[in-house]
Amino acid sequence: MAARIAGVTLPNNKRIEIALTYIFGIGLTSANKILDQTHIDKNKRTQDLTDEEVNKLREIIEKNYKVEGELKREILMNIKRLKEIGSYRGQRHAKGLPVRGQRTKTNSRTVRGNVRRTMGSGRKPPAEKT
Repeated sequence: MAARIAGVTLPNNKRIEIALTYIFGIGLTSANKILDQTHIDKNKRTQDLTDEEVNKLREIIEKNYKVEGELKREILMNIKRLKEIGSYRGQRHAKGLPVRGQRTKTNSRTVRGNVRRTMGSGRKPPAEKT
């Protein structure tokens, strides 16, 4: 039986510690904290969990953590707020440029839309000789 938590089906053959990180908003540290609270062995595989253990996990995650859709919505709202108040970070988000002070003279080419490929990659085949 596949365990579904917060709308995500956890992979069966992985350790529960790792499987929990498949949920957006839960990393390895959070996963370990959750497992400590529920007293579930970190080395146990997802398929070996009982229904009771899955329900415990689901309950703690829903009660104490913002995950998946709710978290994504909050992040988008924060970015929208930055854009609306016209902050520097908001302007960078709107232009699609790096927000956290990275250099843009080199690097970040793909973000700026300046994608260079290796020399001659776009070359046409030479015309046939007559």
